[in-house]
Amino acid sequence: MLHNPIFKGFNPDPAICRKGDDYYVAVSTFEWFPGIPIYHSKDMKHWELLTHVLTDDTNPNLAKLPSAKGIWAPCLTYCEEEDMFYVVYGVMNSMNARYFDVDNFLITAKDITGPWSEPVYLTSSGFDASILHDDDGRKYVVSLEWETREGYEKPGVICCVEYDPVAKHVVGYPKRIWRGATDRGCIEAPHLTKRDGWYYIMCAEGGTGYNHAVTMGRSRNVWGPYEPDPLGAIVTSQPRESNERADPDHLKPKYFNPDSVLQKSGHGSYVDLPNGETYLVHLTARPFVPELRCTLGRETAIQKMTWTEDGWLRMADGSNLAKPEVEEPDLPDVPMPRIPARDDFDAPELGNWYYAPRIMPTSFADVTARPGWVRLRGQESLASLNRTSLLARKLTSVQATVTTKMEFSPEVYQHSAGLVLYYDNMNNAFLREYWSETLGGPAISIVRLENGEKTEMLDTRTAVEDRAIYMRLNIRGRRSWFEWGYDGEHWSAIGPEFDTTTFSDEYCKFGEFTGTMVGIAVTDAALHSKTADFDFFEYEADESAPVE
Repeated sequence: MLHNPIFKGFNPDPAICRKGDDYYVAVSTFEWFPGIPIYHSKDMKHWELLTHVLTDDTNPNLAKLPSAKGIWAPCLTYCEEEDMFYVVYGVMNSMNARYFDVDNFLITAKDITGPWSEPVYLTSSGFDASILHDDDGRKYVVSLEWETREGYEKPGVICCVEYDPVAKHVVGYPKRIWRGATDRGCIEAPHLTKRDGWYYIMCAEGGTGYNHAVTMGRSRNVWGPYEPDPLGAIVTSQPRESNERADPDHLKPKYFNPDSVLQKSGHGSYVDLPNGETYLVHLTARPFVPELRCTLGRETAIQKMTWTEDGWLRMADGSNLAKPEVEEPDLPDVPMPRIPARDDFDAPELGNWYYAPRIMPTSFADVTARPGWVRLRGQESLASLNRTSLLARKLTSVQATVTTKMEFSPEVYQHSAGLVLYYDNMNNAFLREYWSETLGGPAISIVRLENGEKTEMLDTRTAVEDRAIYMRLNIRGRRSWFEWGYDGEHWSAIGPEFDTTTFSDEYCKFGEFTGTMVGIAVTDAALHSKTADFDFFEYEADESAPVE
């Protein structure tokens, strides 16, 4: 059986494609680098984090973009005629005043691991753009045309424009083609495919919240008109139909379904297997209840599908409710390498499972300066939107223990280094070693940012010796707390217990759409040159544990 979610933690907006016997899924990264992870499998059961598409933090430049902006909803496709991979992605620059200023780009590569071409600008008329490679060689780009005018249904309408691969430019202006298969409203995430002479448009409707759903329409002409699937939602967490066209809010917690393990199910992409089977990947989430807060963010799940005789896509079990367990494909097992629980930084390069906000981790993290350690060079504070030296990985379970060993010699109070529980630049908890002028030497304490309010927990201030320090973060459901020690065997708790549910898009006021991260960080607000060395980073998680 396949156990959902297949990609736990912050892995939203999946797009799947196949080349031969290889399957690839791309997901969103928003303000995090490297951008657009690509997961790889040969059996749709075992997956590896293979590569990332965007590794140049000057193109796109995400510096100073607020949380939840940046790289939205990549579309990964494979054009068999050209033997070429395509990625279409949007850079969301601003959502101020609900204008949604976005630029959409297209890049290509012969190999999934790159090198990728220079980005080609497409349009800025909407987001969640994707591309269809028609069987006559023509190409079309669809996206959600964001509606800014008063008196019109928001967020907007799906539009389409032809793309000329020779001129590397769209042909004319995008044309509106689809308003959805249901009245759930908040349509987005369009994907165009072609099968048996039909053009199929797959969308997300209901908003990327508790009324989320995958829907479809079809037409004999790429420009429409498209007939709606008579079923309405083909995959969802909330089967009850509704009319929410007048409400542009995406979250809609009133549609939480207590009978479903998976919530927010929608934003899908399907793949046909050579053996005739079909599977669909989709966004989902697992909230704490009753708070309805998704600390792990929006994740990726998979469902087994089937095509009906009259040409509609259906869940194989005959329902439309997303399932936590799904029958696996009839393919031979091919195990894949997994991200290690413990990283001793012995490899010549930094692991590809590490991320940093807005900049590449390799710009401040060095595994060669001191073999067997990673050296982080401090930069701006964890509240910064610019250059923050935070080396983080995705939190994949709310039952986890994170441990590190650090050597650091702070010299002024602007020097800090330690262990971080991080949702965004306005919401994090930092157990750090720093220079205490009050104590006249190195000390540890916790700094908490909660919706932009900074609390220096002076009652946690503790003098420490000038030697290696072990730090540990314990996450046990709703309770999270820090510990420290000198030998990695004897631990002392420090600070209060934090409410894990507050590290979530529903609680955080300044960001949304991402997920909680855990990591190590160094700040140097004086000269941006102070370093700290970390001997290992250990992440032990019970990924089979429910969110409760």
